[in-house]
This record gives sequence, C-alpha cells and structure tokens, in this order.
Amino acid sequence: MSTPNSTLSAPARASGLADVFRRRYLLTLLVRKEVQIRYRGSLLGWLWSYVKPLVQFLVFFVALGVFLGLNGQIDYYPIYLLAGITVVTFFNEAFANGTRSLVDNAALIKKIYLPREMFPVSSMLVAAVNTLPQILVVVVIAAYSGWRPSVLHIAAILLALLIVALLATGLGLLFGSINVSFRDAQSFVEIIVMMAVWASPVMYQWSMVASEMPHWAFIIYRLNPLTPAVELFHYGIWMPLDPGGAVALPNLWLFSGAALVTALAITFIGQLVFRRLEGRFAQDL
Repeated sequence: MSTPNSTLSAPARASGLADVFRRRYLLTLLVRKEVQIRYRGSLLGWLWSYVKPLVQFLVFFVALGVFLGLNGQIDYYPIYLLAGITVVTFFNEAFANGTRSLVDNAALIKKIYLPREMFPVSSMLVAAVNTLPQILVVVVIAAYSGWRPSVLHIAAILLALLIVALLATGLGLLFGSINVSFRDAQSFVEIIVMMAVWASPVMYQWSMVASEMPHWAFIIYRLNPLTPAVELFHYGIWMPLDPGGAVALPNLWLFSGAALVTALAITFIGQLVFRRLEGRFAQDL
C-alpha cells in the first residue's frame, strides 16, 4: 500500500545495447559460461582454438598454395593466408553464433529478464576470445620471419578487428532476432558464412580481382566491409615482412573508413529491428 506522499513512475524503458554494457558483470558471466560450456568434456580444451583454423589453413594451403602454385607467386604466402583466415574465422563464428544465440538461450530468456541484446554481443566476445590464440599464432610465425611492425601497422590490425566485431554484432542482432520467428534465417546465414571466405582477399590477392573485374565492380568489391578488414590485417601482419611486389589495396584507408561506417550502420539497423521484434521473443521461443 502506497503512502500519501509516494508517487508512481513508469517502468524504465530498456536502452538496448547501452543496457548490455551497463551490466558488464552479467555479460562477463555469460561469456565465461559460453567458453566453459564449449570446452566441457573436451580432452583438448583450448587447443581446439588452434587446431580448427590450422587444419583449415593446411587444407587451403595445400589446395591453393601447392597445387595451384600461389605459394610461389605470393611471398610469405602461409602468413598471408593464415592472417586472412583469422579475420574471416572471427567474423564467421561471431555472426553464426550470434544468429543462433537467442534460440540457444530460449530457456533463460523465458525465465528471467535481462537485456536480450546480451546474447548476440556475448557470442561476438566468445568468438573474440577464441580468435586470440589464432592471432597469437600468426604473430609468432610473422615475428620468426622478421616481422617488425610500426604503430600504423598495429593500428591497422586493431581497426580490422573493430570493423569485424561491429559488423558481426550488427548482423547477429539482425538475423538473430529474425531467426526467432523464421528459422530460415539460420540457413541463409550459413550461405553467407560459406561465401565470406571467397568474397574477400583471403586466399588470393586483390590484384587478381582488379584485373578481371570492371572498375565499377571492383569498387563494389572494396565496399564489402570484410575486404578492407582483411587487407588491414594483411597490411599489419604481412606487409611489414616486405614481400616482393606487395601493394596495399587502392585507397585502403578510405575504404576502411567506409567499412567502419557501414559496420556502425548495420549495428544501428540491427538494433532497431531487434527492438521491433523483441516483444515476440518469449512467445515464439
């Protein structure tokens, strides 16, 4: 029973992503839980963070580097290939897991209240945690080969990771919210993930694309946010080794800025769609 001087106020409206970062402790617990669940009952544990990308690297290296001769055409091709795979693996894992995150946590969503955006964000952070060992492997191999980065090279690496993190989070919010009602979204995401490794210069050089595409198509290719993200990583890891004939992607920093703006816009759109569909989550799950 209220007192005469008490006042009633409307419940606070959720603030979306801002709520997630205001509850950083809860986000940390969720990330820790996801990491522990992933390796529970596993003999290799954290070693799987190294094994899976290294096996993928070996397959591509043998198929493209040895059989198709790219190892002889591109200096330090193993480092070039491993650097690109690291970026795309981060994106693919964060995006795919973010899309499934709400459905996978349906029981938790229906039992307690917490910002639902926390699940796609935690999926991105778990993917980042799993990517760190891969980055360490690339850096160690590059350092052994004579890698001596400048501040600009380190900045390029960090910018690449920021672009991928924002892009994957935004797409995770967008497709994750749609996937609650229409599970076809998950199959569509699997197609995007499959194409991502070929739609950016991971296993080949951008110059091979430029020579085969009309100028307008090459501009569209560079507007794909993953293309400058991968090339930023190459710029930071591979180019300090001074490979013969290496040239940075034309207007790399301009298109990197465009990629960052695109990633931010997709995050904003993903948040809008997420908030619009959020009221149906408990019912559809």
